[in-house]
Amino acid sequence: MSEQSTDLRETVRRRYAAAAVQVTEGGSACCGPQAVEVDDNFGSALYAADERASLPAEAIAASLGCGNPTAVADLREGERVLDLGSGGGIDVLLSARRVGASGKAYGLDMTEEMLALALANQKKAGAANVEFLKGTIEAIPLPASSIDVVISNCVVNLSTDKPAVFAEMFRVLAPGGRIGISDVVADDGLTPAQRAERGDHVGCIAGALSFAEYHEGLAAAGFTDIALTPTHAVADGMHSAIVRATKPATASATAGSGAPLPPAQDSEGSCN
Repeated sequence: MSEQSTDLRETVRRRYAAAAVQVTEGGSACCGPQAVEVDDNFGSALYAADERASLPAEAIAASLGCGNPTAVADLREGERVLDLGSGGGIDVLLSARRVGASGKAYGLDMTEEMLALALANQKKAGAANVEFLKGTIEAIPLPASSIDVVISNCVVNLSTDKPAVFAEMFRVLAPGGRIGISDVVADDGLTPAQRAERGDHVGCIAGALSFAEYHEGLAAAGFTDIALTPTHAVADGMHSAIVRATKPATASATAGSGAPLPPAQDSEGSCN
């Protein structure tokens, strides 16, 4: 990993560590946890009221995503789900309910403070079919072919090595497995420099791939049935989008060609 990539990862880590501390320590007895400040394009407002009502207040307050991947992943009873960049655990806890006692929901995060918050939220929710793991999305600490569905909420754009993320998603998915991701995606006409003008890396803007780059990256990893559907604008030419793709039923655990993405994947950006 380059020095620039290392510095960027540390910037992201500090940002989300601070968010977790704000939720954990910034609340009060009368008003509950202090929510991380976001605009209408990000955060818990993107979840249905009944979903928010079923979760610990701290999980809702820590929500920083650009969508609701559990609403589009079509989770089924008994499935094994992995949430990349699980934060305070909102998507893991919702997934755990959808897959039921015979299924399991994993959350992966690199930030100690977020993992501590997520574990506390798991205890409050009484979710027995949940496990949180420490690690990075470029090197997932799970065996090959051990997951049925990979979800993520506005996190893939934060990585400076997106081909590694796509390859790892492909590796951990069982043949026939699928992804259902919410992420920020740029119009194809925007250059990396133009994306950086619209926001920083930690805010999920500058590091975003274009629609074409995202499709090419997933295809290079071996995915098929790739579809990217914009849902709402988050900046000029930048969209929250639903990303779906499938690992072929006949595929092996390893990724496809691994062809590098265009230079845009190394650009810097920021999620709130």
